[in-house]
Amino acid sequence: MGDESKLRPHGNDRGEPRFRCASCRQVVEAREGTAYANIRTDLGKYELGAKLLAECMSIRAIGRVLGLDKDTVCDWVTQLGKHCAKVTAHHFRNLHITECQLDELWTFVYKKEAHLTPIEELLNLYGDTWIWIAFAPVSKLVPAWVAGKRTLNEGRNLVKCLKNRLDGTIPFFTSDNLPHYADALLEVYGQTITPPRTHKSGRPRKSYKIPPDDLLYAVVCKRREGSRIVEVTTQVIYGTPERIALALSDSPVSTEISTYGVERNNLTIRQQSRRMARKVNAFSKDHDYLESQLALSFAYYHFVVPHGGLRQKLSRPIPTNGAGSPKVWHQRTPAMAAGLTNHIWSMDELLSFRVPSHRI
Repeated sequence: MGDESKLRPHGNDRGEPRFRCASCRQVVEAREGTAYANIRTDLGKYELGAKLLAECMSIRAIGRVLGLDKDTVCDWVTQLGKHCAKVTAHHFRNLHITECQLDELWTFVYKKEAHLTPIEELLNLYGDTWIWIAFAPVSKLVPAWVAGKRTLNEGRNLVKCLKNRLDGTIPFFTSDNLPHYADALLEVYGQTITPPRTHKSGRPRKSYKIPPDDLLYAVVCKRREGSRIVEVTTQVIYGTPERIALALSDSPVSTEISTYGVERNNLTIRQQSRRMARKVNAFSKDHDYLESQLALSFAYYHFVVPHGGLRQKLSRPIPTNGAGSPKVWHQRTPAMAAGLTNHIWSMDELLSFRVPSHRI
């Protein structure tokens, strides 16, 4: 079923209109494909609950505020996460990003790594979890993220996800000196070289990868003494210092090799998700809930919340009602800065957005 013109009214279910397809006879609700599908709670209360989840309130606290059972709110997290992940994937296609900062953010699931039993360590489901972030400092967009362990596999998945969402342009990359990033970038963007056969005895040489000419990557190295950073240096991994300097001169936001943007964004993530806050008892007990919460938080960050670093000064102040100060700034979200939308979304717009598909 993919042609909405073939839908015919088919009564309602608990006040919710339903439709039947004239071709396949399948029955669907009017809210099918949105975050409101199959929600029996008052929709205004549901929208408020989604806002509170995206604004760093815990599940039990939301249940107390809205007069609902915590299990109901947990079900909301799963549904909201799936919907927001689809909305994000729909919009994050053919992105043009010229600069990208990579970093990872620590949290834990169920219990911290030091408290895991031997069986839990083998299951690899609980303990320390790292949120791998790709951050575009120009638009403040987070085009890709991955939740998992701190291994090369997660770094590879992050770079693959990022590459699939870009328009073919290879951004100028910066990160800390975690070696997984260099390996992942080479695996995903590298050019495969196959040595020619020598027709001599012995095994032939294996194929290997080399970085392409347009792959630029530099790292920030921090030397610590105790808990204090005493020295910060930079190192060029892929590319040449001259080409790195040219990329920095063309950047509208960066004047030196740094990870300032993604590190500041890490604070935003912790402030907008209760599960990511430090020293709280609202940490995730299950990995799926963590991913659902992050999908909601990132969609809320991208489409709904104006970013202070993206506002633009108006050419002429706009008077406001009453004796208030005139409006002098045009507020923008990261999605607006990236050209994905032309306005700030409301929470209802995010929840009711129906991702186009072959099925309704």
